[in-house]
Amino acid sequence: MNNTYDNEKFFEEYSKMPRSKDGLSAAGEWHQLKPLFPSLQGKKVLDLGCGYGWHCRFAVEQGAVRVLGIDLSRKMIGEAKKRSTENQIEYRVCGIEEYEYPESMWDCVVSNLALHYIENIEDTFQKVYRTLKSDGTFLFNIEHPVFTAGVGQDWIYTTEGIPQYWPIDNYFIPGERNTQFLGCNVTKQHHTLTQILMGLLNNGFELKAVVEAEPPKEMMEISGMKDEMRRPMMLLVKAIARKEAK
Repeated sequence: MNNTYDNEKFFEEYSKMPRSKDGLSAAGEWHQLKPLFPSLQGKKVLDLGCGYGWHCRFAVEQGAVRVLGIDLSRKMIGEAKKRSTENQIEYRVCGIEEYEYPESMWDCVVSNLALHYIENIEDTFQKVYRTLKSDGTFLFNIEHPVFTAGVGQDWIYTTEGIPQYWPIDNYFIPGERNTQFLGCNVTKQHHTLTQILMGLLNNGFELKAVVEAEPPKEMMEISGMKDEMRRPMMLLVKAIARKEAK
């Protein structure tokens, strides 16, 4: 996973985003992601790519007794620590691929907008399955394959600067995609829908929900938000780790 989020310019621009300033209520996908969470009362939660720690704090609000948020970015972890006072939360500078994933440790693993930076996503699925308790929940939000397969991950514009259409190319060729985000070069990983969903099914998970994110009606007047109805940007997935009793 690249560490663009520790770039000074990038982090400064990221901090200006509505979801950075106002948290989960400003995230267009939250109205669909929130209902997918299982009961967290008395549970242990792992957050992969925790960023500012919004989901970690939400887990504590829902009754989680232990939460670990990991992120490769020191700036993100630093910001998360500044914003958190909850004793139940531990933040750690650690990449998703580097975490040790102890066996049957967590009741719920959540990841929001981080897995599209991971090249070998099936390896991560295997590790998440291992670290979840039996019937534990894996809930994640990943950039939609239609979005990551977009050419430059941007619209084709008219001469007047109006978004005309969203171009897709090399959909079935997974791997590195280079794009511009917040004025910086960012490297992401494209995964097909088959890779994501079958990667879960082939590694012991049972799919419970697959949701393509749509912005809520109350956000439709925000500039550019209506265009988000023209192609999916995010894919929300809820899966359960089914394990045979030993």
